[in-house]
Amino acid sequence: MLGEGIIKGLAETARNFFGSYVNKERLTTVQYPEERIPQIERTRDFPFLVYDGDDWEKGLRCVSCQICEKECPPKCIYIEKSKDKKPDAVGKLQFYPVRFDIDVSVCMSCQICVEVCPFDAIKMDVEFELSSDDRFGGLLHHKDKLAKSNEYYNKIHPIEAAAVDAALAQEREKEKEKQRLAAAAAAAAAAAKAAAAAAAPASGEPAGGETK
Repeated sequence: MLGEGIIKGLAETARNFFGSYVNKERLTTVQYPEERIPQIERTRDFPFLVYDGDDWEKGLRCVSCQICEKECPPKCIYIEKSKDKKPDAVGKLQFYPVRFDIDVSVCMSCQICVEVCPFDAIKMDVEFELSSDDRFGGLLHHKDKLAKSNEYYNKIHPIEAAAVDAALAQEREKEKEKQRLAAAAAAAAAAAKAAAAAAAPASGEPAGGETK
């Protein structure tokens, strides 16, 4: 029938309109920006860098491996690797990014950077209100703006973050055990060396205690 689609659409609109007076689920309009719909777990907008602890510079998980920079399709990630190393999230000495920039005006939110990162250092944010009156500098985000705490990550992606935290905790325990075993081996080697030195004859003393 001609116009059947229009009639069905108007009927659905009327059903939601009158239903909104008795059922909140029928109230489909949100008075943005005063009212906001909570973002779902799988929302992805633009990347951010995760850090552990209270100090974002010391706690950044990124080890400047530059995999995300190489794999980024629009080439919007720019990384400069450090010359020295610092402990990473699991206690291993790693390089860190002296510079880490993302041009969000170019980023297409494909999430490839997240998928290729072996250190769970970069994740997708739910923040979408990033407009700026600065056409160039305002859309180039440096690492201080990209850095967000693990608590924030747990807040926006609780299921995913819980799994990552569990894996990192396991890695930390492995690293601690490895360091403990290495320290025990070093102590044993030092004790054996000291015992050998104590058992050796004094310098210049004839072997077997013989006298001339």
